[in-house]
Formats: sequence, C-alpha cells, structure tokens
Amino acid sequence: MSQTYTITETWSQTHARYVAGKVAADLRQIRQAYGQPTEGLIENYLAELTVLLADGYVGEVSYGYRRDGAWVLALKYTADMYGNLSTDDRSGSIPRGVDISGASWFSFMSYTDKWYKLSHHERDAIKRQLPFDRTAGAEPVIRIGDWLRDKTYSSAGCGLRRASIGGA
Repeated sequence: MSQTYTITETWSQTHARYVAGKVAADLRQIRQAYGQPTEGLIENYLAELTVLLADGYVGEVSYGYRRDGAWVLALKYTADMYGNLSTDDRSGSIPRGVDISGASWFSFMSYTDKWYKLSHHERDAIKRQLPFDRTAGAEPVIRIGDWLRDKTYSSAGCGLRRASIGGA
C-alpha cells in the first residue's frame, strides 16, 4: 500500500527573514574582510529586505564598494518569487583581496512592478515600517569584469539569486 501527500507552503515573512538572514551573513563577512558595513547598518538592511521581500517588492538589491561611480566589490541579489528555486546554498564565499582604497560603501535597490502598482499611500505605509528611506539614484556601473552568479538563497521555492563582482 502506498500513500501520497501534498505539502503546500506559501511565502511568508518567516521565509523572507530566513533568506534575508543569509544576505546579512554575507554582509558580515564583507565587514570582517573590508570594514564596512557596520553591524547597525547590516541590521537595518536585514529589516528592510525582510519587509520588502515578504510581499514581493524587491527586484534587485546590491551592496558593496564603489569608486568613481563604478562597483569595485559588490554582491547583487535578484529576487525570484515564482517558485523556481530549489537550491538553498550556504551564505559566504565573498570575494577577497579586492583593493577598496578610495572606495565607499553603497547599496542600490530596484523594485518590482508590484511595488509601482501600489498607491502612493500604500507605498508610504510600507516605507514607514522600514529603518531608513532610500533616495532615487543610479546603480554603479561595472568597468572591469562582469557579474558572476555564485549562490542561491531560497525557502519555499522563492528567494534570491546572488551574483558577485570583484576579487583578486
């Protein structure tokens, strides 16, 4: 006799927090190797990403060092909220040995169409839950190399694909 069963799992704040926690772990490794971001800023990024990822508002988010408008070292996370992800890698393995002299810490986020379909009032209500307010701007360019896809962080089939730039 055989039995079958189905488990249905929906994406939740708990799933988002789990995936965002892996991003925070990456950022802590960057801090250990390069000095930034501060622990307080990492906690703020964790809170922001959890809120925005839970409801599918994040398109991409990048964290890293830029010099003269170009990434020197960065991690970019691209959201996939369509149940396509089956891999859940361990965090870490950040690029090492990058010369960040003269570079400053920077983060850039792009949003999904779902975010822009919200009313101004709805977006403002969500922004009030966030630890800081992002300003409009342009993502730094890449002058040397290209993004290297290297990790996937997921829960319940949704999450983030990581790519990195930099390294010796």
